[in-house]
Amino acid sequence: MDEGGTPLLPDSLVYQIFLSLGPADVLAAGLVCRQWQAVSWGEYQVARDVPRHPAATSWYEEFRRLYDMVPCVEVQTLKEHTDQVLHLSFSHSGYQFASCSKDCTVKIWNNDLTISLLHSADMRPYNWSYTQFSQFNQDDSLLLASGVFLGPHNSSSGEIAVISLDSFALLSRVRNKPYDVFGCWLTETSLISGNLHRIGDITSCSVLWLNNAFQDVESENVNVVKRLFKIQNLNASTIRTVMVADCSRFDNPDLLLDASDQATPLCQVFDLGGDSEDEAASPPLRNPRPGRAKEGLRRVLDGVLDGGTQLSERVLETRVAELLAQGHTKPPERSAADARNKYLIFTTGCLTYSPHQIGIKQILPHQMTTAGPVLGEGRGSDAFFDALDHVIDVHGHIIGMGLSPDNRYLYVNSRAWPPGSVVADPMQPPPIAEEIDLLVFDLKTMREVKRALRAHRAYTPNDECFFIFLDVSRDFVASGAEDRHGYIWDRHYNICLARLRHEDVVNSVAFSPQEQELLLTASDDATIKAWRSPRTVRVLQASRPRLRPFFSWFASHRR
Repeated sequence: MDEGGTPLLPDSLVYQIFLSLGPADVLAAGLVCRQWQAVSWGEYQVARDVPRHPAATSWYEEFRRLYDMVPCVEVQTLKEHTDQVLHLSFSHSGYQFASCSKDCTVKIWNNDLTISLLHSADMRPYNWSYTQFSQFNQDDSLLLASGVFLGPHNSSSGEIAVISLDSFALLSRVRNKPYDVFGCWLTETSLISGNLHRIGDITSCSVLWLNNAFQDVESENVNVVKRLFKIQNLNASTIRTVMVADCSRFDNPDLLLDASDQATPLCQVFDLGGDSEDEAASPPLRNPRPGRAKEGLRRVLDGVLDGGTQLSERVLETRVAELLAQGHTKPPERSAADARNKYLIFTTGCLTYSPHQIGIKQILPHQMTTAGPVLGEGRGSDAFFDALDHVIDVHGHIIGMGLSPDNRYLYVNSRAWPPGSVVADPMQPPPIAEEIDLLVFDLKTMREVKRALRAHRAYTPNDECFFIFLDVSRDFVASGAEDRHGYIWDRHYNICLARLRHEDVVNSVAFSPQEQELLLTASDDATIKAWRSPRTVRVLQASRPRLRPFFSWFASHRR
């Protein structure tokens, strides 16, 4: 610097010089003066192909975050389960978490520095085959546990149990069909379940119910259940994997993802509640006007009866079911933007039983209570079904979904179909890729953002494919995989940061909601592993009192 304190070399020139130095030399040069330190730490702003994380103050701090604050150090292995561990979920406070397993128990754990088992609920006395999913309600007073229920003649459907976290008493049980609807909380005391009704060989309808968690209501005038939506299923598809997104934080996300680096979108997003009449760009779910539906049905039947139209039984059933539903489906309710609104999100389809679409249905404030008619409100006598608000077609088999903590972004595990593949038979979906695509969708704009994250793999074919749960924290996203590893990516840079080793398939992962430097993984090897960041491990080790030399020697030689 000159006598007035002005740098003799501008930041841009110092930056260019530093580019020719090695890492150690750059850090050493940063000790010379504050200007050089700022440049060496990356505080000098320069145009780069990759923009810095919006909350970062320097590239040096970003390096520390990506290297030192990723939960990649195994600190504890829990072996209390006796069979495959399928799912993990944290309480909102982060003080507890729950695990579900093929051993048919739901276990609740204390999340201290050393994790300990608090309670284990055996669901076999209730004719459950295994437990598969759990979720804490908003105030952490209740736990929703979902499992596979063995009915008469060995028929299997699902059941949801509500467990009190004060007394661990079983408060209520709700039937859930198919079992991979899983179920979820809508409010602190009401939960969503599903039911499936067969209409034909490959046609059905899914009914989504709102249930009161406390079903021992004494008054006969108080509803404990109410129908939310009734949705038609075509080509052997069903609604699965329901979850609820809260719209209140859409305008204030933890991390705003930039869609500018996105390549050509892999998925199509259809707005079924819009006013456009362009049906060519819409999926088969879009319903035209009633008059056109009757005319189309008449043409199809006349063609079949006259012998001029040759259709297989399945194609004919789908065509007739689709036309009959047109004119008998309640359109989406158009409402002003309201922070109290919520989105019901689930997997579905329209071409095959393989879940290849994401359905989104808006839940309005007046629908969030079991009060009112049991069969729902605002449905005309001719409106048999409810139309969806949005449909996202991923052109592949969906095997996992998770929301960011602010509920703004939906992350989806998908195994892609071959490009240009066509579904000729709903019972024979296209083959699926071994490589898993982790897709990202902005629920405010209903657009795909970012490039698909890749690294993890799965190997089971379509008819044996199972759900692999993922989880999202403020800065990271993690997922299980069939390649015996859990994976962690950075949400901003779209890079894989860590591979977490197990001895078998990793089914589920879960970040602590209060501490993203703690991650849990659950595996078919019957274990749960806890992973902490290198920084946290150093802090915890430094906080432990060290034995003085004599006592250390005495402890090591004591028999």
